[in-house]
Amino acid sequence: MCTGGCAKCLGTVLIPLAVLCTLANILLFFPGGKVAQDNGHITDEVWYFGGILGSGVLMIFPALVFLGLQNNDCCGCCGNQSCGKRFAMFSSIIFAAVGLLGAGYCFILSAVALNKGPKCNTGSSWTYPFVDGDYLTDHSLWNKCLAPENIVVWHLTLFSLLLIMSLIQGVLCGIQVVNGLFGTLCGDCKCCGCCGGDGTV
Repeated sequence: MCTGGCAKCLGTVLIPLAVLCTLANILLFFPGGKVAQDNGHITDEVWYFGGILGSGVLMIFPALVFLGLQNNDCCGCCGNQSCGKRFAMFSSIIFAAVGLLGAGYCFILSAVALNKGPKCNTGSSWTYPFVDGDYLTDHSLWNKCLAPENIVVWHLTLFSLLLIMSLIQGVLCGIQVVNGLFGTLCGDCKCCGCCGGDGTV
């Protein structure tokens, strides 16, 4: 596959993932699917906007760049027909690195939140009743959270989705780093620099 075409495929996948991560982060502001009575009742990691900023906003920029690479005009750069395309592929590596940082940020926050567990009402106070992810293997501990209703399932599901989707985003951006290197060194098979003036190979 041409490097530009490969980048477009990656961008096509990254866009919906970025949207889903943003939605998942927004839903976490509603513990158990309900409006929080107090902002202090929301898990701290939600306020770091891992899904909104890391896997959302920071992922949109590289995704849009990847989508535009296949149609990038590669002609007439300093007398070299292919260098425009090569520069575009090189710049995509930088944007892929930005995407990797965003995905890594979301992944780390999600992992910390999953290990820490949700903030909930234990009957005496709003606190974090779980220690070092013990609730992940022992479901009987979930009874420690009296409110909001189903907060453990809500927390576990959404942060797990963020963890998985940010991991996928990181892998896709990593693929584009390799793809961008190939495009920088070899150009793109559809670049006019690979053709003669009459469009023939």
